[in-house]
Amino acid sequence: MKYLCLVYGEEDKIAAMDERECLAYDTALRDSGHCVASEALQPVGTATTVRVRGGRMSMSDGPFAETKEALAGFYLIEARDLNEAIQLAAKIPPARVGSIEVRPIRPIREQPQAGAGQA
Repeated sequence: MKYLCLVYGEEDKIAAMDERECLAYDTALRDSGHCVASEALQPVGTATTVRVRGGRMSMSDGPFAETKEALAGFYLIEARDLNEAIQLAAKIPPARVGSIEVRPIRPIREQPQAGAGQA
């Protein structure tokens, strides 16, 4: 089963981490066959938020909401179950200064849901 591990944290704390440690864990996840994809994100100040309401698009600089912790990156992993996904997420280095949100992937292409209300 696939899980998305969203890495959240304060940008200054994550930036202060040794990137070699993060890259080493990324390599270990890939070598074990658990990592499907992973990337770090540029700082939240580079974000653009897009909304469409009443058929009209609007854009604003920055994230949707002001928060102390911002989305810093992600790992898309393959795990037997939620317990294994949590164990893998706990080893992501930024978990020590931020948090990792673990969410199961909903296979939309295989099981589309009419009127699910989710994008």
